Amino acid sequence: MEFSQLLSELQELRKDDRFFDMDIQELRMILIGQYSLNMPLPDLKRKIKSIAGSLNFCLTKRGSTKPNLSHLSKDLSLRLTLLFGLLHFAKMHGKQIQSIDLVVHCAFLAVNAKCMCKLYKSDHEEEEVRGDISQLQQKVKLLGPQIREISVRVLTALKSESISSVTFTLEKNRHRAAGIVYLHLDVLMQLLECYTTFTFQVQDQMLKLHKALRFLIVILAYNGNELPGGNSAQFDELRDKMKDRIRVVVIDVGIVICSLSVNEMKYGLAKETDLALIDLLKELQFVRESFSKMFPLPSSSSLSFPRTNELGFVEFLLENLKELTRSRANSIAFPIHKILAVQEDFLSLRSCLEKIAEQRNQNQAIQTFWSHVVEVAYKAEVIIDSALVGDKHESCLDAIARDISILKVEAKEINDNNRNDGKALRATKTFIHMPSQVTAQPSHEDLVGRDDEVKIIINRLKRGSMQLDIIPIWGMPGLGKTTLANKVYCDPSIEFHFYIRAWCCVSQVYSMRSLLLQILHGTGFKSSNQSLEMSDDDLEEKLRKVLRRNKYLIVLDDLWDIEAWNLLKRSLPDDANGSRILFTSRFENFSSQIKQDSKPHHLRLLTDEESWQLLQNKLFGKEVCPPTLSKVGLRIANNCRGLPLTIILIGGILATTERDCAIWEEVAKSLSSGNVPDTERWMKTLELSYSHLPDYLKPCLLYFSAFQEDRDISVQRLLWLWISEGFVQKSEGKSFKDVADEYLMDLTARSLVMVTKERTMGGAKACRLHDLVHEFCVVKAKEESFLQIFHGDDVVTYTGLSNPYRLFIYSMKSSTLEELKLFLPNLRSLLFFVDYDGIHHKLDLSPHGFLLPRLLRVLDLRKLFLGEDFPMELVSLVHLRYMAIRGHIEHIPSAIANLSKLESFLLKGSCANVVLPNTIWNIKTLQHLRTSSFYGFIFPFDNLEVCPDLNNLDTLSLAVDPHSQNLQKILKKLPSIRRLKCVGDKSGESTANCNKILTLSYLTRLESLNLDAFVGYEFEFPSSLKKLTLWSNLQPWSSISRIGKLPNLEVLKLYNQTFVGEKWEVEEGEFPDLRFLELSNLDIRRWTASSDNFSLLEKLVLHRCVKLEEVPSCLGESPFLEMIEVSSCGESTVNAIKQIQQEQMDMGNEALKIVY
Repeated sequence: MEFSQLLSELQELRKDDRFFDMDIQELRMILIGQYSLNMPLPDLKRKIKSIAGSLNFCLTKRGSTKPNLSHLSKDLSLRLTLLFGLLHFAKMHGKQIQSIDLVVHCAFLAVNAKCMCKLYKSDHEEEEVRGDISQLQQKVKLLGPQIREISVRVLTALKSESISSVTFTLEKNRHRAAGIVYLHLDVLMQLLECYTTFTFQVQDQMLKLHKALRFLIVILAYNGNELPGGNSAQFDELRDKMKDRIRVVVIDVGIVICSLSVNEMKYGLAKETDLALIDLLKELQFVRESFSKMFPLPSSSSLSFPRTNELGFVEFLLENLKELTRSRANSIAFPIHKILAVQEDFLSLRSCLEKIAEQRNQNQAIQTFWSHVVEVAYKAEVIIDSALVGDKHESCLDAIARDISILKVEAKEINDNNRNDGKALRATKTFIHMPSQVTAQPSHEDLVGRDDEVKIIINRLKRGSMQLDIIPIWGMPGLGKTTLANKVYCDPSIEFHFYIRAWCCVSQVYSMRSLLLQILHGTGFKSSNQSLEMSDDDLEEKLRKVLRRNKYLIVLDDLWDIEAWNLLKRSLPDDANGSRILFTSRFENFSSQIKQDSKPHHLRLLTDEESWQLLQNKLFGKEVCPPTLSKVGLRIANNCRGLPLTIILIGGILATTERDCAIWEEVAKSLSSGNVPDTERWMKTLELSYSHLPDYLKPCLLYFSAFQEDRDISVQRLLWLWISEGFVQKSEGKSFKDVADEYLMDLTARSLVMVTKERTMGGAKACRLHDLVHEFCVVKAKEESFLQIFHGDDVVTYTGLSNPYRLFIYSMKSSTLEELKLFLPNLRSLLFFVDYDGIHHKLDLSPHGFLLPRLLRVLDLRKLFLGEDFPMELVSLVHLRYMAIRGHIEHIPSAIANLSKLESFLLKGSCANVVLPNTIWNIKTLQHLRTSSFYGFIFPFDNLEVCPDLNNLDTLSLAVDPHSQNLQKILKKLPSIRRLKCVGDKSGESTANCNKILTLSYLTRLESLNLDAFVGYEFEFPSSLKKLTLWSNLQPWSSISRIGKLPNLEVLKLYNQTFVGEKWEVEEGEFPDLRFLELSNLDIRRWTASSDNFSLLEKLVLHRCVKLEEVPSCLGESPFLEMIEVSSCGESTVNAIKQIQQEQMDMGNEALKIVY
């Protein structure tokens, strides 16, 4: 009898159309009587796979509609697949099954799995079969210990076979061996759902076991040549003894995992199981070490805490402890006095760290102490945060307290030593800043595309005030600041204009003496034995005398801090004779610190044409590039991204190779992938920039490494992430958003970040890093264990940090992600950057799919589709501060209130407005609630008078029926709102012809407002409003005067018949500060204004205003107008714009850009 026939007969024995309800012992007797043990396993394989496949398909398609049935189905599928795997594994060893019990249990599960599939496809409601489901759940639960016992018995029998009698060969069955390990990893993942309830020792063992099993699967399932540094021949050359050892390890994996139970893991493993687990981990480690010679892999570490801005992390921990003791004193798992003691101790240790911050890189003992404090702080964070998700092991906190006691003793010793050796320590610090050697004036290099900038700088040097003036040249490393300054310095007109010229290279390491000597050398002062004997004061006086009453030009190249200027300024007299200081720096803010009204010259990137010209000059001089190389050469130049330094470096590489197209293609390929050869100097320059950053900016910069190269990054999203990650420090009188903005501007001023798009209200909208800066950040982030980046192509070889702090996953379908079986219990941040196609794959967040770490603070699943229902797995992530998800979700469950720390909630993929529960009012930390562009969140309005205000809410997408008066009630409970999008009734039925006024003037902090489908409404806006966007309002043009009188309005966008009528007459004094105006899809025909309107307008956009004939002529007189965009408009509009352009040119504004 074949297995399919057996299943058919068993199904006939069912009592009804639902589940197979025969007792397992009765089934065993039937099988003994009717079924030969010599069953045809190939048919069994096909049948079991077919049943499991059907069950999984039903789960994917209809599991969300029948959740209880779904949970049972997943359990059945896992047990059925595991039993079949054991049957097949035994068959591969050449042995018929020695116990019919495996077949009995497999048959029982298979029949009920088939019934389950039919139930999914039937019209039965879950309520109708609840009793049957409960009965089967109980029976499957009772089968668990039996299945584990049978599995251990069978595997033990296989393990006892001698090598000579085993027909299973590792070379031919590696994938099958990997398959059985994978099945047991599935079982382990199910056990790990209760990870936080395990003892601390078991947690550590499970983490190591999970890591080791993933590695074992990697080396078994994939040919050696698919792994870095490996090849299949090396695997096949393993001795038979080693192969059998691996075979036994595979069996031991099954024995140990089948011996585990959740109850044991909660209270401590049985001695026999514990010893077996210890032995297994030793064997797995031996296998790993044996394979490390064939497949070089990164070392494994159970702890991988970041080493970036450690002092900032300690401060972040203290803030969290303070909040914990204040808001959850009655609910935390540890006694409150222990939490307070830890908080007090870390306050003391933080004070010590602040005192020794400057010494830690000079003294090994201090560095060791510093590292220990930070490590204990991270461990304390994990233990305390774990308590909030169910891990209540008080002994762990006691261990932390003991570590802190030891550290406090060490801290006292360090403080005592500092008091005794303060003078020596200060001397050591001074010694680090060794004087730079006198640097020769830089040699002349070819400048391409800089002629206009050379002229600008020369004019600034020669003209203007007779007082001593400062001209800064600012730009990122590699742009050619030094080259430009040298071009100006050597220009004949400059040589003629200034009596004395001197060049001084400052750099990061300098001394007052070296700076003075460099400048004196430029004035003609010859170094001699006499100068060696002169003090710094003598040299300062000497320079002052040389420069007095002479018109001089001093170039200070590569200025890193204001201190260098402070050292020199007393030596530079101002005799009102037109002397100048020209300096180059990657830091924009120095110019205002040196001279309040100085205007830095921002060096731009080269265009593609200029880049190609510079590369040709470097390679061919006055010769012409051979036609065979011009195409690939142009691509190489474009890949240099406009950075002259990169072009020069690549030109140097190409100059030393044959002029062969194939070689150039290799260079182009390596450059486009970011693997730029010979970038050591560039990386050293970036290392200097990084080391000079304040500690609080370092994590902000390294965070860029997580984002995809060559793609713009939303500044708004980036800043929200920085805040949720804890990078942004509190500042008196400023919001976290304002401080984060300052951080970004600081990084931009240091030329490490490029702003690629600006907001209409000013400020950065998008940014990115240059390729080489990004490459540096990736290397540095890995080096400091700051974050782990996981690419989809690495799925088979992922053996990186076993317990990373932050993980960013690229280009992976959700199905592949579920198969990866990642288990990262201490992970705090998880973000996905999946290709667009990935969002069509539904991600299973259950333990059988992708197990979410419960300590997550940041979670971004926007690129993975989560279905129609809000995943309930998310509400247990009580530490979440940032949550971004995608799905056709229309209701948010009340349990979201569990996320009491949530700051940002972003929902993408909505097909309708999203209903929030009444418990949303309890999440007091909420700052940002955003949904898809055309929809919003529907706030509950029952019992609003007793609901707490959301005082921190800054950004909101809101859907509301304005006619019901609920809008006013809701908004009054959001006093801090700054950015608001309101979606009204798009049908227009509830608001048509209402002629009402919505008062929003009480929103005194509101800066940006977007109103959609408030048909027939007028508004009273707050005077704080800076940006206003209106859609489909259908109001007459006369009502726009309310908007025109807003004193701070800078941006106005009017779309889709927001105002109706053919004529818009702007009244006197309206729109005095407007800088950006967009009119789209309006029926306006005539638009008139006077000279006092739009006087500050910088950009005008006209789109699909097909009837527009008249545009205000006063726009031709606007002194700030920079751009006009016109699209899908009539000829009359185009002619009017041309007239404005002519008037602007007559005024001398030839830079006005017209885009048609």
